[in-house]
Amino acid sequence: MAEKKTAQKSTKKTAKKTAKKTARKSPAKKSQTGSGQDSGQDSGQDSSRDSSQDGRSTRKAEARTESRRPARASQVAASAALELLELTGKQAEGVTGLERVDDGWIVQVEVVEVRRIPDTTDVLALYEVSTDNQGNLQGYRRLRRYARGVPGDD
Repeated sequence: MAEKKTAQKSTKKTAKKTAKKTARKSPAKKSQTGSGQDSGQDSGQDSSRDSSQDGRSTRKAEARTESRRPARASQVAASAALELLELTGKQAEGVTGLERVDDGWIVQVEVVEVRRIPDTTDVLALYEVSTDNQGNLQGYRRLRRYARGVPGDD
């Protein structure tokens, strides 16, 4: 028991010495409380805040620049299929059409509406997804439904 108390005391002394050395090495601003240790922590936090704010402003500037750029066709197609899955809960089979229009993109996505066994009898649907220039969803609609493997009137 006595050994534990001695070990705890020496640990506390070591921690205090380390704190004092750190306070001496880094110049600290005086805080309202007047303790050098508190002001050292404050100045460290201020510098980390400054650097994180710089990082945030850089990311915001990059986001603004990216939002002005038109998205790539592959990004638009993948995003449209993902958005359709989130909205309908139906898994996309693939992108069957992609067209650039004045105010964005028109993406045609083939979706499995009803799964059946064997899968050659699945019911598929063709959806048209409209996006803006950056690939953000504007709307969607189902164009038609059909059985897998049945020739359509394309």
